Amino acid sequence: MKPVTKHILATTAILLAGGTLAFGLFAHFGVYNFGADAQHSAPVYSMLEYMRERSIEVRAQSIKVPVLKDPGRKVKGAGNYNAMCAQCHLAPSMAETELSRGLYPAPPNLSKTRFEPGQAFWAIKHGIKTSGMPAWGKSMNDEEIWNMVGFLQQLPSLDAQGYRAMVAKSSGHSHVGAGAGHEEGTSGQDPHDGMGHAEGEGEHPSGMRDMDHATTSRPAPEAEHAH
Repeated sequence: MKPVTKHILATTAILLAGGTLAFGLFAHFGVYNFGADAQHSAPVYSMLEYMRERSIEVRAQSIKVPVLKDPGRKVKGAGNYNAMCAQCHLAPSMAETELSRGLYPAPPNLSKTRFEPGQAFWAIKHGIKTSGMPAWGKSMNDEEIWNMVGFLQQLPSLDAQGYRAMVAKSSGHSHVGAGAGHEEGTSGQDPHDGMGHAEGEGEHPSGMRDMDHATTSRPAPEAEHAH
């Protein structure tokens, strides 16, 4: 082996060892702040966002999107969205909630943003690491997820009244699940039902105060959610 080649290999090995040691010390001493109230630096955020978007795009390429225009499909999706997603991703005329304000990265407002169906399906089914987005594929089957995707395609075009009407027509939080039964069937149930504040029974967080409910809310457990 030529001396120059040996020198290059030795230098590369030293740099790799030094980089590994530096990263190990960086991690060991907790230098990076993982608090959700401390934003990433712009370069780190851009890198993570690009990696996330490309990861979803690549994995969604082979997904075959079914027909999503069926009104019945969208109505079914509306009930589950209202119960499972609106707390984070909001609804037309709905103010920010405690969850949507507290999560970082901030969840997209799906009443104002429309995603490509295949990518939306993949994200709902598999979730997204370190974002607070659950893998709903563990409790919903593919057909139920597609129902929600169909609803999401229409959601940005709905106003508050149209949203409430679709939720009222639905079976509420109702899905068979991926191998496990789950059917609550509370028609038009608001995602805030059962989350009482000490200020008064049945009072909802500010996010839904301006929205009429499709059905009468159940009284919230007294002082269950007090702050």
